[in-house]
Amino acid sequence: MPDYITQTLPKIVSVVNQKGGVGKTTTSINLAAALAEAGQKVLVVDLDPQGNASTGLGVAAQDREYTTYELLLEDIDLNEVVQSTDVENLSIVPATVDLSSADIELISNEKRSFLLRDALRQVQMEGFGFDYVLIDCPPSLNLLTVNALIASDSVLVPLQSEFFALEGLSQLMLTIREVRETGNKSLRIEGIVLTMYDARNNLSLQVEQDARDNLGDLVFKTVIPRNVRVSEAPSFAMPVLSYDTASKGAVAYRALAAEMMQNNKQL
Repeated sequence: MPDYITQTLPKIVSVVNQKGGVGKTTTSINLAAALAEAGQKVLVVDLDPQGNASTGLGVAAQDREYTTYELLLEDIDLNEVVQSTDVENLSIVPATVDLSSADIELISNEKRSFLLRDALRQVQMEGFGFDYVLIDCPPSLNLLTVNALIASDSVLVPLQSEFFALEGLSQLMLTIREVRETGNKSLRIEGIVLTMYDARNNLSLQVEQDARDNLGDLVFKTVIPRNVRVSEAPSFAMPVLSYDTASKGAVAYRALAAEMMQNNKQL
């Protein structure tokens, strides 16, 4: 049995939306980079079998010897799986397609929903000195996502500024409520962040109004604009803050990081 620590734990935030294409991985990468730029020490845990967060932070497929698969299923030491990136203060536990079989393999494990929580609470975590851990979840409410929710202090939900955007939230909120009741009673909503926002588009404005009317202070004041630089950056294996530091996307993610840090300071 691994040893666990009782203090100096980082803030663990799951980035979750069961719908694909909403800017979840983009937000994980760029929020992490913005927090790191602000002097926070950050770990991204890539829990999506597509491994896009790993690619977007410059970890080539051949360099992913140990991944979240081994972290979950082979009880591997954190020191073996945490890799540094080209971004100062930012590390990652990468993922590969091997993770796609994890759901099936987890079913037979009696601790199947708590494996990530235990892995991130190994005594070695203290030595890294992380301030934040961001978990990039797969686009589904499967056992991997449940592991992330049970391991986390809070949930950050990217919400695309499009028709039907709010409809999928009800199922996610139900899942969060179930996790609170069965495995993590202290789990809270970090916030909802509107992504791919276009202020010239009436639909974006309507989605924002609906979100703020229905969810109030849960919605971050910062919105992430639709920005070509944000879309281009992953193909160069870097966050938009490194790719084009003055772009609207980079400015927005810095503002989101500042708002998130301020919210946590108030807590």
